[in-house]
Amino acid sequence: MSATAEASAKTPVDFWFDPLCPWAWMTSRWVLEVEKLRDIKVSWHLMSLAVLNEPRLDELPEEYQEMMRTQAWGPVRVVIAAQEEHGAEVLGDLYTALGTRIHNQGQGPTKEAVAGALEEVGLPASLLDHWDGTKYEAELRASHKEGIDKVGQDVGTPVIAVPGADGEQIAFFGPVVTPTPKGEDAAKLWDGTLLVASVPGFYEIKRTRTQGPIFD
Repeated sequence: MSATAEASAKTPVDFWFDPLCPWAWMTSRWVLEVEKLRDIKVSWHLMSLAVLNEPRLDELPEEYQEMMRTQAWGPVRVVIAAQEEHGAEVLGDLYTALGTRIHNQGQGPTKEAVAGALEEVGLPASLLDHWDGTKYEAELRASHKEGIDKVGQDVGTPVIAVPGADGEQIAFFGPVVTPTPKGEDAAKLWDGTLLVASVPGFYEIKRTRTQGPIFD
């Protein structure tokens, strides 16, 4: 089987992330664990918490408003510039490098963290010039809209889209999980995700979170 045919035989998974979000980071590490255990092919896409919260920014807690204004824009602007100038195939490795610094290493969404991630994956430092720029804002908003249009407005990050019963894409917010499941636990959660996606009319399972993200 050719590489192209082998890739097309895998179950497609579309994953929308904002590198700022710790919960998206947890879910993304689960998806990568599932890649080792099931025949899936993940395509990475960018969404933006800053864009998502624009219409309701004044309703949010003051601390969160400040984060949206001062921390949320820079990283996604750099990432969308990397996508537009170097291709969407760079997103997976760049996200891993970013998330490791921002979340696991506790550097936060700083320029220094983003600069280190760019260097790690071999992307030019000049992409940092987009930190305060809007050259690719239309592309960022279009990528964000693509994910949100699939799942609806009352969600956050991440958004994943998987095949439903008839092969059509079914999108969900989440799964929100901590710590990241490994091994058989990761595979079982994946199988359950496909199962609920196969049920027409299924929308939501939810409970109150009682702990924050556990990075390992």
